[in-house]
Amino acid sequence: MSFKSNRPNRLPRRDFLKSAGIATVGAAWGVPQFVPRRVLGGEATAGAGERLVLGVIGTGARGGEHLRNLLGLMEQGKVVIAAISDPDQKRLDKALETAGPQAKTYRDYRYILTRKDIDAVVIATPTHWHGVQFTQAAECGKHIYLETPACATIAEGKAMIAAARKAKIAAQIGAQGRSSTDAYLMHRYLANGVIGRVTQVDCWSPPSPVDERLAPDGDPPEEMDYDLWLGPLRWRPYNPHFSHGNFRWMLESGGGPICDQGSHLLSCAMHWMDADGAGPITVEAQGTAPRKGLWDAAVEMKVAYTFENPDWVLTWSQPGEPIAAEERKPEESKIAQPGCGAVYRGEAGEAHCWGGSEGLWAERQIREWTPPAGEPEVIVYRSPGHYEDWFRGIRYGEKTLLNLEAAVGVANLCNLGNLSFLLDRKLQWDQAKGEIVGDEEARRLMGRPQRFPYAL
Repeated sequence: MSFKSNRPNRLPRRDFLKSAGIATVGAAWGVPQFVPRRVLGGEATAGAGERLVLGVIGTGARGGEHLRNLLGLMEQGKVVIAAISDPDQKRLDKALETAGPQAKTYRDYRYILTRKDIDAVVIATPTHWHGVQFTQAAECGKHIYLETPACATIAEGKAMIAAARKAKIAAQIGAQGRSSTDAYLMHRYLANGVIGRVTQVDCWSPPSPVDERLAPDGDPPEEMDYDLWLGPLRWRPYNPHFSHGNFRWMLESGGGPICDQGSHLLSCAMHWMDADGAGPITVEAQGTAPRKGLWDAAVEMKVAYTFENPDWVLTWSQPGEPIAAEERKPEESKIAQPGCGAVYRGEAGEAHCWGGSEGLWAERQIREWTPPAGEPEVIVYRSPGHYEDWFRGIRYGEKTLLNLEAAVGVANLCNLGNLSFLLDRKLQWDQAKGEIVGDEEARRLMGRPQRFPYAL
């Protein structure tokens, strides 16, 4: 078997470091191109000269969806899609048809980061790329929208937070369910104590798929720069069951359902429980590993996270015990993801929601609840939309709804669950230090080596 490098349009590392000013964290860029009108003495509203100039990194299924959504915002004069990148030329060519002729294409995303005219990037690449690409983008002074989960390891999350704080960029992580109308209604319902103090939150999704149809290793497709697709991962032969969307079912590149769907459901749980910035004291997982095929994420898995002050328990189960989706009226949005969801168990009742990566749907009693007459209502934040919330962060320096610190906390839950499953024992977590304690073997697994030249 031969290995095809397929490396056209590749930016040498030394040129990237020199032009990006990595050592000085984006100092080479100066002030971002995007300047809110209020700074210039006008009203804080978007004008023709305030359009965000964007680059999109990764144009697969999720990246393509971003392009379609951003195209609508471009038609409204809010953004300009100036560049797109993907190591797969076929995907890149298809994405250009959506993005429009003003977008320049690159196989190597680093060309986008070195462009001085680009204000912000949308990153929709496999999870194993998130830590490196986010950190480099922050060091180049770009504002960032990053798909969830935020990072593949605990060590990556720390590096990302340090880079974002130093560069003072606005970041939004793409668990967009936090910004939906039903999420706002659910948050309002819980915050106003309708079911009393919540003591347990149980989240679930279907089990991880098993690689039933084995495929041999081989040469990567001619249009794919496989070395660039692998990036920081250890090198391994190309296999169609490993690349593109199948990365989700590998622990090193995707993390399985707990990262794929759990990063959405656990994100909402942490937000609604007012636990962003908090962390569990213990994590304990049990499950079954696949017995055949390439995919190695746990097929079935249950994880329990114990929190203190206040005391509550968060659980993740695949498959768990799903609540049957309610009937919806013809004029109501259909529950598109009934196999994923959560139950919030309070001292005075329960509340249910469904969904995951495709959105979030709250049950009828939550959507139709109104505050009792004469009683004060606890007001919770209502997002104008996940992109729009990010734009506000860029304009005014406000903390975004799913800011990086909160999203890294959610990713830590996912990664700790997988580590507990792999090690088959309970882990102790120190939230203040952001570290596993009392278990040296587990501590060594908080990070992993990355392949040159794609290492942090």
